[in-house]
Amino acid sequence: MYYPFSWLRSLLHLAVYLVAFALIGLLADDMLVAVALGATLLLIFNYWQLYKLNRWLWHSRKISPPTVSGVWEHIYEGIYYLQRRNRNKRKELGELVKRFREGSEALPDAAVVVDAKACIIWCNRLARLELGLKWPADAGRRLDNLLRHPDFIEYFHTGDYHYPIEIPSPTNPNKTFEYRIMPYGEEHLLVVARDVTRVSQLEEMRKDFVANVSHELRTPLTVINGYLEMLPAADDNPFMQKAMTEMTSQTQRMQNLIEDLLILSRIEASSERIYENVVNMPAILAQIEREALSLNKDKHHKIEFHVDPSLKVYGVETELRSACSNLVFNAIHYTPPGGHIQVHWKQDAHKVKFAVQDNGDGIAPPHINRLTERFYRVDKARSRKTGGSGLGLSIVKHVLNHHNSQLEIHSVVGEGSVFSFTLTNDMVAERSAS
Repeated sequence: MYYPFSWLRSLLHLAVYLVAFALIGLLADDMLVAVALGATLLLIFNYWQLYKLNRWLWHSRKISPPTVSGVWEHIYEGIYYLQRRNRNKRKELGELVKRFREGSEALPDAAVVVDAKACIIWCNRLARLELGLKWPADAGRRLDNLLRHPDFIEYFHTGDYHYPIEIPSPTNPNKTFEYRIMPYGEEHLLVVARDVTRVSQLEEMRKDFVANVSHELRTPLTVINGYLEMLPAADDNPFMQKAMTEMTSQTQRMQNLIEDLLILSRIEASSERIYENVVNMPAILAQIEREALSLNKDKHHKIEFHVDPSLKVYGVETELRSACSNLVFNAIHYTPPGGHIQVHWKQDAHKVKFAVQDNGDGIAPPHINRLTERFYRVDKARSRKTGGSGLGLSIVKHVLNHHNSQLEIHSVVGEGSVFSFTLTNDMVAERSAS
């Protein structure tokens, strides 16, 4: 037990001890020799206690300290108290590590902990089964030397872990794993691998189904539309005339929907590299402007294009043309007659920006986050009237994902909307003299 004034008692004992030897020296008529003898005996006693302390700390198997008295009793008790406290802390820490490992073993994903040098510190059972790691044989080995897929090595060393990657399993090429890396603590990384084989297969089946069905519907619709064009107008029968007009209109609408589905399928399946081709955006926007003016004949909008004529970028021309035209044509379709539409293509110090601004009805906040969903419509009746397929903004979303960008929507009900996207300056291909 710790006594706060034990040091005062120890000093008092030391003073009494030295005074006693001084009195003995005074009686023997040689005080200096007596005090020196007392100090020597005290030094020998303390060295003996240091020897016993060293033996207890390093060689003795006993946990409890030796029985001593005086100041050394408090020293032993203090060391014993620290040992017990550290032992309890180690026990608590061991229980915490045990619970962490048990929880990690129960994870449905493979988990690996690595340090700043990519050396494996720990891995769970699924990591050993699915990633082919061996524990504890692989402890301390570099993870990038064990998982040798080039895409994983590039992802691991770039340091940009905002998005996961999907690559084949190192032990089974028929499986697809999604890898996520999360930094934590002092320069440690948690690598999590999830089996997404079934999800990937379902996604591929969905893409193939949409592409195949769209392709198969194309031929019968073309035949139907051809026969509708060959049939007489039936001017003498108003009912037949209306029926023919409606059938032709709906057939054309279905053809437009199928074309959009095929475009979407091509974009999703596209493996074309965006940095291999230069896209002449000013020329594309000039063509879109001509098409927009033709489409605007019945709307009477004021349409203005503000285009930097020297700004070209890297990308896929057909995809960027589709994204920009969808945004411009949407503004024409959904802005009330007589509206004002502005299209911008410009560069500032940090980015390249394309924007379409209108002064239409605007979009309520609950709808904005869902606009890029397939077939989502804010006003279904109005969309049918304008002939929209509900896929335009979904196409834009996939094009921008392919070009490492995203669609930004700012809208105020009753004031209008701005649809825009930005590209980094790395996407700028060249700037010719205007």
